[in-house]
Amino acid sequence: MNSALIVLAAAWGAASGALVPRAAYRLSVDPDESWREACPQGHRFTGPARGWLGRPVCGQRSFGAVLVVAGCCAALAGATGARPELAVWLLFVPFAVLLAGVDLSVRRLPDILTLPLAGVMAALLICAGVLPGHAGSWVRALAGGLALGGAYFVLFLINPNGLGFGDVKLAVTLGMVLGWYGWGILFLGAFAGFLLGAAYGLGLMVLRRAGRKDAIPFGPFMLGGAVVGVLLGALTVAS
Repeated sequence: MNSALIVLAAAWGAASGALVPRAAYRLSVDPDESWREACPQGHRFTGPARGWLGRPVCGQRSFGAVLVVAGCCAALAGATGARPELAVWLLFVPFAVLLAGVDLSVRRLPDILTLPLAGVMAALLICAGVLPGHAGSWVRALAGGLALGGAYFVLFLINPNGLGFGDVKLAVTLGMVLGWYGWGILFLGAFAGFLLGAAYGLGLMVLRRAGRKDAIPFGPFMLGGAVVGVLLGALTVAS
């Protein structure tokens, strides 16, 4: 049963991951733009870039996104098993990769993704929490969202140049996802995000591609830390 579940989760990840590059390209714009409607002039893949579902546009490739989403979905299925919260994690992963791709491209986390995602995750975790067989707490998940979002808001007030307000809004979603399995997992996932970001920044400095005061997109590392935390949380309750 678990093997079949992993295969199905990987197939879902591959299918949903193939849709990520198109949406990521369209959303990778400056803050004063809503989204891209066409490929850049002079690009060999010129023409319209409309619609959110379908193959990549403007020369984008989907292999990397497919691999990452499918791998994360398969790992989460293997760790979580046939529990209600697995459906929440499988929906979360493609949007997490989409947000990471946009943040890496233009260093912003669009409200059109972060705000609805917070509402959807809250609703789905509440639903999972009232179904039989779950291994978490929707009350703790909502409290975790408030706690992590509040912590990031304080960090934003202290150093607005080092942390964007999009990171604060994303932290609400990640706090809910991590808080589902407990406060220890919430702390671990948040810490993992900072650790991954610090390692990336240090690597850039070693390669002389950035200085100590240069800002880096932090969203991808927050999301990566959250996935690590959820994996460990699912494995902990399964043991």
